[in-house]
Amino acid sequence: MVRKLQKSFQTGTVKKIIKINASKDKVWRKISNIVGLPSWLVDVTKTEYLSKKKKGVGSIRLITFEDGNKIEEHIVAWENGKYFTYVATVGLPLRAYVATISIKSKTKTTTQLTWKSYLNSEKMSEKQFHEFLVFMGCFYQASLENLKILLEK
Repeated sequence: MVRKLQKSFQTGTVKKIIKINASKDKVWRKISNIVGLPSWLVDVTKTEYLSKKKKGVGSIRLITFEDGNKIEEHIVAWENGKYFTYVATVGLPLRAYVATISIKSKTKTTTQLTWKSYLNSEKMSEKQFHEFLVFMGCFYQASLENLKILLEK
């Protein structure tokens, strides 16, 4: 008898923190350019605006990955020099994805960046969702390491 995997909606979070040896202003300038992702986000080939607004709440971006997948994201919260929050509306196997990237000064020349997200899946098994969370954690970590290398040059 083949046991059928139970599929249901899954909920989880991903959080990664990195210290960057660069000023808070320098880090903010880089991350607040919401279409500047190809320079540091893993496997991104293009990011473009879908809105007339380029910064702050109401800005919309479309991210294109090397595999052709496209993710549409809307900025829903923004505090200059501190954080922004976005929701993905298209392109992920999720019913909900909300993420916040925040920064704070540790010293004049060191900034701590935190990338945290909440995810609620389409119907999938616990194992599938766990694998997706691990993938997202690796994606965040590799991207943050790219950002650190770029900003510490």
